[in-house]
Amino acid sequence: MNDLILDAGVAASCCLPGAQSGELEHLLQKARRSEVKLWLYAGQIGEILSQIEAQLTESSVQNGSEIARNLLMNLATDCSWLAALSEDASGLDDPDPLAVGLTRAAARLGAEALVVTELVSRLERGHPFEDIKAAITGVRLDITVPFIDLASQQDRIRPALERNLHRVLYHGRYVMGTEIEKLELRLADYVGVDHCICVSSGTDALLIAMMSLEIGPGDEVITTPFTFFAAVEAIRLLGAKPVYVDIDPRIYTLDPIHLEDAITDRTRAILPVSLYGQCAAMDRINEIAATREIPVLEDAAQSFGAIYEGRHSCGLSQIGCTSFFPAKPLGAYGDAGACFTPDSSLADRIREIRDHGQSGRYQHVRIGINGRMDTLQAAVLHAKLDIFDDELQNRARAAERYSSLLKESEAAGKLQLPQLQPHNFSSWAQYTIEVNDRNHVQTELAKKGIPTSVHYPIPVYEQPALDEAVAHCPNTERAAQRVLSLPMHPYLHPETQEFIAENLIEAIS
Repeated sequence: MNDLILDAGVAASCCLPGAQSGELEHLLQKARRSEVKLWLYAGQIGEILSQIEAQLTESSVQNGSEIARNLLMNLATDCSWLAALSEDASGLDDPDPLAVGLTRAAARLGAEALVVTELVSRLERGHPFEDIKAAITGVRLDITVPFIDLASQQDRIRPALERNLHRVLYHGRYVMGTEIEKLELRLADYVGVDHCICVSSGTDALLIAMMSLEIGPGDEVITTPFTFFAAVEAIRLLGAKPVYVDIDPRIYTLDPIHLEDAITDRTRAILPVSLYGQCAAMDRINEIAATREIPVLEDAAQSFGAIYEGRHSCGLSQIGCTSFFPAKPLGAYGDAGACFTPDSSLADRIREIRDHGQSGRYQHVRIGINGRMDTLQAAVLHAKLDIFDDELQNRARAAERYSSLLKESEAAGKLQLPQLQPHNFSSWAQYTIEVNDRNHVQTELAKKGIPTSVHYPIPVYEQPALDEAVAHCPNTERAAQRVLSLPMHPYLHPETQEFIAENLIEAIS
């Protein structure tokens, strides 16, 4: 992406249709087509408004201040705001302190970011200052499709992000700051359970949840072999044995048809994994588990925000565990996770385990781990949670668009589209299809700048780190050879999806 910061005079001209040159209009059109990303520097808001008002005054326009603000807000819909940081004020000894601030702001965006200006004195400074014509000429069009677009999301929430992060920097409680407790309350309310406990990662959420159930050596935990390694990793770290149940080939999650046969007198928990954004068959799994008084832990790392039979993922069993890894539907800017439970006793144990087993300072009542979420990640999640439901709807629309574009190929037997169960609302963490010759398809799409991913290419029981007896789960093994995830995020443009679909159809022909 080409990052261009608009100097105050250029920004003011962009706000006033009568003052726009053909080049300025061309620049705005490029921004709307996502060929460039335009930025407004917060440190020059006053200067931009002043220049707009001056031009309005020359035109004898009444209520110039109010109109100027409205015009700037309109321009901001095509731009992103770039914060003014304290380091930007280091140029007070320079004849043009604001030019120093703009230079530092551009450097934060990267070495190729430019400041578009009409001021000769700034153009004479050289990089990053460029006139409009040079900036437009230098626009690169060799843009690839992002698999996940965190940058567009960040642009949307940047003011809230900066506010939240600065609050943490101000109070300095980087571990277990007030943002943690507030986030726990928000998340618990969102899911519809009494307790949310924020932890350091999705993997630690699983580990802590199983520790709260006192799972250990000699115990068995039933799970799926078609998942990321973390679930089985947590089981093995506790000395327990994973027992694999094959997947339902329609939704890629643990198939309850095979569940009862896997239960023994050593089974201490059932760990279904909700995959690609869709929940497993939780009602049937819970029903089977209840007859044997076995707790169910939902691994909801890919399904936070999903709804199953009117209830949110993470609120479907004794304990729900999720990940806030950056690529997840609700992601932090580093590792983070959470456990959810309606059980107050379990919640207390989970809170103690995540903090070295402490019930109070230096009162270690059980063996625990250092599993606390840091406050900065909570600050990020607060900003993202504000727009989360809207992003989920955007993901759903993107999924519908993909399915519409590819339905004829499915009818022709060229691929298999995701199957959403009628009682499920998916969070669409991934849009995953099946194809016949995956390596060929990936190669052809990569030639067109379209990234893909495979979730997951190897059944867990075939991983070399595990030494248990090899299982045989034919549905898992077939899926591992055929699944392919396409770019998926809330900011996918219809034109981008059409481009992806067109090249995918060509690759499978």
